[in-house]
Amino acid sequence: MHSLILGGQARVGLEDNVYYARGRLATNVQLVERMVRILRELNLEPATPAEAREMLGLRPPATVTAATAQAR
Repeated sequence: MHSLILGGQARVGLEDNVYYARGRLATNVQLVERMVRILRELNLEPATPAEAREMLGLRPPATVTAATAQAR
């Protein structure tokens, strides 16, 4: 939260933490929902997947068309 308050970023996921609370295993959904709640309580808005990709300099995901799906 300190990073968020100072204008930084945060990431969540089971690769960072497997517990939601002491002795209680988490799911990715639970961790993301909690971070979204915290962001909004701080009057911040989470990045969309497209915004996050842009911030990280990643290409958009490949579009799967019917033709490319049949070729696989």
